[in-house]
Amino acid sequence: MIVVEDLHKHFGGFHAVDGASLEIAKGSITGLIGPNGAGKTTLFNVIAGVLEPTSGRVTMDGEDITGLPPHELFHKGLLRTFQIAHEFSSMTCRENLMMVPGAQSGESLWNTWFGRKRIAEEERALRAKADEVLEFLTISHIADLRAGEVSGGQKKLLELGRTMMVDAKIVFLDEVGAGVNRTLLYTIADAIKRLNEERGYTFVVIEHDMEFIDRLCDPVICMAAGHKLAEGSLAEIKANEQVIEAYLGTGLKNKDKLEKT
Repeated sequence: MIVVEDLHKHFGGFHAVDGASLEIAKGSITGLIGPNGAGKTTLFNVIAGVLEPTSGRVTMDGEDITGLPPHELFHKGLLRTFQIAHEFSSMTCRENLMMVPGAQSGESLWNTWFGRKRIAEEERALRAKADEVLEFLTISHIADLRAGEVSGGQKKLLELGRTMMVDAKIVFLDEVGAGVNRTLLYTIADAIKRLNEERGYTFVVIEHDMEFIDRLCDPVICMAAGHKLAEGSLAEIKANEQVIEAYLGTGLKNKDKLEKT
């Protein structure tokens, strides 16, 4: 679904992404791991249009999407979440979901005067869909709370819910487990799995929690120094000498340390 070819992103003399080439299969939940500074988030930002690449190419379903801005990629079904949730804190959780779909009638000044019936019908439909999403994610009880008041894990679920308000094809999740307690992390993992199996979402997940990766992801891609170092099952990645050296600077004798990373 996504093909990255010899992608580079330089910040002056620093090569954050340095010749990365990889493929993301349609319908997969692909894990992206690597030590801090490996270039994982920068790679996400380039693919998702937040940053323009220095060179290289990204295609989605065979279409060249290199350098397209996020709003255009959004309409093509490519979405991303962030390590720190980007909620509208003063709006309720339901309202955060309702504002996601674009081209709503209420965005037109003309319609606010002469199309109030259409606006009301759309809002009823959006409210119903938002409530369905909240129920799917088992967070209906926070629907009327301000998004800024809920826990970090609930905010991550809310961000996942935003992707369900549009026809997402592929979602890039950046450290969805960061700062989330173990119970909510399992809820998030179950929601991702259900979206993948029941609605055909493709996911790419940056995560440092190997238990979370093991629960969800196959294949797993390991990055180091701005490029792909290895790809395979998590067991294969853990046994890879180059991966262990990238994390620890040592050989297989310290494999048990990687198991705990």
